[in-house]
Amino acid sequence: MTERIAIVGAGHVGLVYAACLAEIGHDVACVDIDTDRIRMLQHARLPIYESGLDELVRRHLDGGRLSFTTDYARGISDREFIFIAVSTPSTADGAADLRAVRTAARSIAAASQHPCPIIINKSTVPVGTGDSVDHILAESGDRSFRVVSNPEFLREGTAVHDFFHPDRIVLGSRDETAACRVAELYASLEAPVLISDVKTAEMIKYASNAFLATKISFINEIAQICEAVGADAAQVAHGMGLDPRVGPHFLQHGLGFGGSCLPKDVRALAFMGSVFGTHPQLLNAVMQINADQRRRVLHTLRRSLGSLEGARVCILGLAFKPNTDDVRDAPSADIIHLLINEGASVHACDPQANAMMARLCPDAQYFASPYDAARDCDAVVLATEWDEFCRLDLRALRASMRAPLFIDGRSVFPRGELERAGFIVPDARSTPLFLRDHVMEAVP
Repeated sequence: MTERIAIVGAGHVGLVYAACLAEIGHDVACVDIDTDRIRMLQHARLPIYESGLDELVRRHLDGGRLSFTTDYARGISDREFIFIAVSTPSTADGAADLRAVRTAARSIAAASQHPCPIIINKSTVPVGTGDSVDHILAESGDRSFRVVSNPEFLREGTAVHDFFHPDRIVLGSRDETAACRVAELYASLEAPVLISDVKTAEMIKYASNAFLATKISFINEIAQICEAVGADAAQVAHGMGLDPRVGPHFLQHGLGFGGSCLPKDVRALAFMGSVFGTHPQLLNAVMQINADQRRRVLHTLRRSLGSLEGARVCILGLAFKPNTDDVRDAPSADIIHLLINEGASVHACDPQANAMMARLCPDAQYFASPYDAARDCDAVVLATEWDEFCRLDLRALRASMRAPLFIDGRSVFPRGELERAGFIVPDARSTPLFLRDHVMEAVP
């Protein structure tokens, strides 16, 4: 059955859900107050990169099942299902900033003409936000709003695929009939549906992301110990992952996690725990280990090159993960800032995120080709495992460089493969190299 749906927020989550809900047959209007963004979308030009999304947006704009507007009244009107998919960034103390959620709820209450609309919280929000939205809507007093929490579990870079192949659909509400109505929107996806109270649904999202972040920080700490004692961290992770109780996912050691979800959600969950009188020691450690992974790159470069003043470092990969142009909380951004602060020159390359990173780090130089970016550099740091970088001609890359240092921040290449191509791969047990002072002696 085709339902009429409104989605408030044309960011990454809102835009993916709008296009994908249209793909499964619904009539979707997407509302956002950003006039430039809406103007782009009305002409089928996307403000973000997400594999497969542009095709869906074009098809359903042309077919009339998808529309974009800045006008709440026009976008919401008599639609029964209204998703809130606005941003909830971190505040200075780590809490989730809910101002956009509250504003959206008030705007929905003012614009909705449906006699009994269902308001669906899709934004990642702290436990208790559903009650807050319910209270804001109830203040309008002229109709009965039903609130459902429906957290998203999309991964940037594979968000369209994840929408159509969910491992679960979580719905939380005091009104089971409303939750079941929302479940019907996804009926064609044939995914398991979990219906709970609102607070439990909100917590499932945070707990899931915090656990994934914990696995990443855990394997990074294990990798540090492996490096110190001479064990192979990649084989250790593989051996662990063969145990079905552990599983292989999120056990790749490297620069740690970034992006708009895991860092923000771990901080928000830790803040929430503190506010309610718990002591989130593990979550705090997860965040500290993750921050340390970025600083370790600078330590390794200093140990190998000596002073970074005048050094030239190539960063391959700027987006926080492959197949997206999202640089929010990307490890590469911290590394670039730290390098420039110590007097190094930075050459950077990313298939999609050069323009985005240039806004954050205008003092770096950006290149379309990894080989051009590495030319005359003293070191390469692989920061994002794009397919293009996983298939590098390592000998050609090495030949263009001034000194042969390679830091594999995503554990893509076996150490032996890098060394056969002429690179030096430093670790915690390496003797300081000071390559720039002895370039000719260091080159194999």
